[in-house]
Amino acid sequence: MKAYVLRSYGPPDLLDLTNVGTPVPAVSEVLVRVRATSVNAYDWHHLSGEPRVARLMPGTLGLRGPKFRILGCDVAGQVEAVGAEVTEFRPGDDVFALLERGGGFAEYVSVPERLLARQPRNLSCEQAAAVPMAATTALLGLRDVGRTGPGQRVLVNGASGGVGMFAVQIARALGARADAVCSAPNADLVRSIGAEAVRYQEQGHAPGKVIVTVE
Repeated sequence: MKAYVLRSYGPPDLLDLTNVGTPVPAVSEVLVRVRATSVNAYDWHHLSGEPRVARLMPGTLGLRGPKFRILGCDVAGQVEAVGAEVTEFRPGDDVFALLERGGGFAEYVSVPERLLARQPRNLSCEQAAAVPMAATTALLGLRDVGRTGPGQRVLVNGASGGVGMFAVQIARALGARADAVCSAPNADLVRSIGAEAVRYQEQGHAPGKVIVTVE
């Protein structure tokens, strides 16, 4: 199969599109034919090796070189084959996943069954591949860390970004009021997904100088 392989830290042009072996799923894994993937800040950190201090932290970046040779933590596609102990999926199923060790920038990736979910029928592969990292980040931050619930008020900074758009909607789903900060062109979009008070910077003004509140 073809994959974008990273051999050393650096700019994106170091990604080498080359032939590598197709992974063989273990007994509890599913081989997924990748139809779509997305690019996250997570991938940039593993590509660039920045911030360098993270290389000293266990479980993050590699000290002398990339820990993950094939980047891409978000995938959507079809099940190609399943391991002997897999019970929830079969070849042909549409699935998506947040990968623990990259692998999405390839034609195929082997994924533990526990990480897979069925792709919603009303989403395309491209749409589904934009969900896992951003949505999970927002969900864990609001539900698990912030203990967000009914009656609370949440301010989402960067509400028109990947994580921010999910955060607004998840806050509302948890019963909280969601207020938002975003750029002026995205104010209507953020309001349309549930934000009540939207604060944005007027175009043409220096950063941090003029803030307008839209109720």
